[in-house]
Amino acid sequence: MTELRVIEICAGAGGQALGLERAGFEHELAVELDPNAVNTLRHNRPQWKIAEGDVADVHVWNPEDYAPGESGRPIDLLAGGVPCPPFTIAGKQLGATDERDLFAWAIELVYIIKPRALMLENVRGLSLPRFAGYRQHVLDRLREFGYAAEWRLLQASDYGVPQLRPRFVLVAMAPEDFSYFHWPEPIGKPPTVGETLFPLMAANGWDGAEDWAEKANDIAPTIVGGSKKHGGADLGPTRAKRAWAALGVDAFGVHDSAPPYPPTRPMTELGPKLTCEMVARIQGWDDGEFRWTFTGKKTSNYRQIGNAFPPPVAKALGTAIASALNRTAEQRERDPDIEHDPIYRVLRAKSDFMTAAQIARAIETPLEPYELERRISLLGRDFHIEISNGKSSTAYRLGEFKAFRGQDDHVRHRQFQQLRTKIS
Repeated sequence: MTELRVIEICAGAGGQALGLERAGFEHELAVELDPNAVNTLRHNRPQWKIAEGDVADVHVWNPEDYAPGESGRPIDLLAGGVPCPPFTIAGKQLGATDERDLFAWAIELVYIIKPRALMLENVRGLSLPRFAGYRQHVLDRLREFGYAAEWRLLQASDYGVPQLRPRFVLVAMAPEDFSYFHWPEPIGKPPTVGETLFPLMAANGWDGAEDWAEKANDIAPTIVGGSKKHGGADLGPTRAKRAWAALGVDAFGVHDSAPPYPPTRPMTELGPKLTCEMVARIQGWDDGEFRWTFTGKKTSNYRQIGNAFPPPVAKALGTAIASALNRTAEQRERDPDIEHDPIYRVLRAKSDFMTAAQIARAIETPLEPYELERRISLLGRDFHIEISNGKSSTAYRLGEFKAFRGQDDHVRHRQFQQLRTKIS
């Protein structure tokens, strides 16, 4: 077994980084845009090489510097939590046309860096039918590079984290290594919010802490870190606030301290507010294995914590990847190739126009006209679709992928510069 090295893009404040470190990976480089998160990374791991700035800017870091060369050893893992807003259910789901979308670009890094493994995580929205073509493009592109890959929707609560927090994870490796990869098994029922936060709620002698902990007898809704485009720290949209209220938590803001509170900022009828330290516990940080310090002011701290990948989940995934790369896990039969979007595949394979009847024959599935139009419309949000209206039928041809993949002339560069102060 050798030391495993990782490059982490869009590293945030260190949730994934800490989990991967606990799984045995050493950071060759971490890249992050937000200066507050960079300060937190440098405070906790001053020995790491950390690049601050736009991860897609070669002046911030040059991926070619980390290619293996003729005789060099490749990076073991390329990992990252690329921006979620392009895919989030609560957003506009702009996908490839969102200036924050870096998923397709990250896939192209694989061709340059040639890591032994890839791990990218994002929100559950990327798993929806809206992005079937996008996902298919990712899998097909990785296959062209010589990698086997799988997507999996993981629940943070399956790995000891006391919140829902579903994350959609992509893992890829060379086929000979991927045959040793197993998705991490759930470790059992997670602690409740009350069990997790009771020591912190009682830290200042609040006499209602025990009763509160008994009421908070479930796991939390997903922590929402928000972005610079929105206001200060609170615990999410209306639905999440209702779920927090059922746990006895006032989700309309984050407090500076545990109760009892001063008369100038009393407790509401909803219950106590969480502190940033409490939110960090809900995300999986603790005073033991996952100890971490956040720097900066309260709102910045909350965003750093809320937007992070929970360290225990990152450790579980990192451990599974390390076991595959070191071949200490059992070899398995790979699942058959799962198609996410057969219509995308047949259009991609055909350079000429295809009618609905031709598409239906190619995918061996009858298609109602409205269903084909709906799926072509979804594809058209991320890919250019050419349409030819003939006398008897309409035909379609797949054009260019709209996503940023590193092109010098892509509209992403102009949009990014215009909106840079609001991107997080």
